[in-house]
Amino acid sequence: MNQYEYDGPVMEFDRCIMTRWIAQTYAPSEKKAKSNLVYRFKKNNNRLPGARIGLPGKIKMLERKETT
Repeated sequence: MNQYEYDGPVMEFDRCIMTRWIAQTYAPSEKKAKSNLVYRFKKNNNRLPGARIGLPGKIKMLERKETT
C-alpha cells in the first residue's frame, strides 16, 4: 500500500466549503485514496453519505522510507 496526501480545497455541490484541508491515507491506488479521503471528510464533518464532495486539488503519493 502507498501513502497519499491531499492538501487543497474541498467542494460541496460545486461550492467551496473549505479553502484548505490536509489529510493522509493509505491505499493501493490514487483513485481509492481519493475515495477514502472523501469518505473521511464526510464522516469527520457530519455530511450525509449522498453529499457530493469534490477534492479538486492534487493527491500526491508520499515517498516510502525504507527500514533496515
